[in-house]
Amino acid sequence: MNAALNTFTAPYLYTMKPLDTETIELLSAAPVTKQLFVLLHDYGGTAADMLALGNLLGDAFAEAAVLIPEGLTGVEAMAELSEFLRVQQQRFDVLKTDVALAGHGTGADLALALVDAHDGMVGRVLAFGSAYAGAVGSFEKIPALTTLHLLHGQMDRIAPVALARGGFEHLMELSADATLDVAASLGHELHPALMDQAVMRLQTCVPLRYWRAA
Repeated sequence: MNAALNTFTAPYLYTMKPLDTETIELLSAAPVTKQLFVLLHDYGGTAADMLALGNLLGDAFAEAAVLIPEGLTGVEAMAELSEFLRVQQQRFDVLKTDVALAGHGTGADLALALVDAHDGMVGRVLAFGSAYAGAVGSFEKIPALTTLHLLHGQMDRIAPVALARGGFEHLMELSADATLDVAASLGHELHPALMDQAVMRLQTCVPLRYWRAA
């Protein structure tokens, strides 16, 4: 993956209009972008916290663009994220089904909340250490157009794993297209083991909507 430097001196830094959102961009050398990943950091973190995941996704999907906006975290940023996705989808000329959101902590909460409110705005969500799926009132209807991958540390003290398990059970009751992976010895961290599992899920899980449409 090649990082977009433009005329800025800080590596990977790019100022995105019209949202004035500073964004790390990892862009493919491929002539056509076929997938778009947007990564959302946790509360109190920065876009740079998601670079390891961004590089991993870029290596696994050679024709993808990976964008990591600064400061889009927490469900209160839903409107800003929606506009950011609209602009970037048009910019890279990709289908909504080929857009994936990946978030950690409150970034994952935001990604899941967006899908809860706007099913199909993206094709997949990778939610690391999120409490949203288990929150009261979340996902009252099936997200039929988006596949959800929940990834969690068993020892997470910030977003207890019981919330992820309860949320997953609720999603299964709705017949949602979702997976849950729990790492026994990990806490609230974006660990390489969970990142590798996320890539595996992307590469091997065919969305149920394709089977249901057959």
